[in-house]
Amino acid sequence: MVKKTDAEKEYNCYFELTLDVIGGKWKPIILYYIGIRKVIRYSELKRLIPNINERMLTKQLRELEGDMVISRKVYPVVPPKVEYSVTEHGKSLIPVLENLKGWGKDYAKDTGADTFKMQAADGACTIK
Repeated sequence: MVKKTDAEKEYNCYFELTLDVIGGKWKPIILYYIGIRKVIRYSELKRLIPNINERMLTKQLRELEGDMVISRKVYPVVPPKVEYSVTEHGKSLIPVLENLKGWGKDYAKDTGADTFKMQAADGACTIK
């Protein structure tokens, strides 16, 4: 199933389609964290990505869900409990994101741009 907007949209190449699905400042980071955690709650994502505002995080999660890259499970409890996980399409993107992270690590080292406010041992963006 393809989103209605994607079905109507014409792309010139597969890169355009791919970047339409995972492009932008936040989607790759969100998808990466969901992928490495397997299942994650909204509040955990917000903690891992402190510079994203709640409106943008919600918007990006909805778009990734609409593109069938992540799934959202709502539990009927009070307060509401929502968990996100990657779909099969999303799982296939995790190695690509790992390669992008590796490229960024090498590039930062080669150019001296390796000073980050937030850094985990694996090179992911997490609070120290």
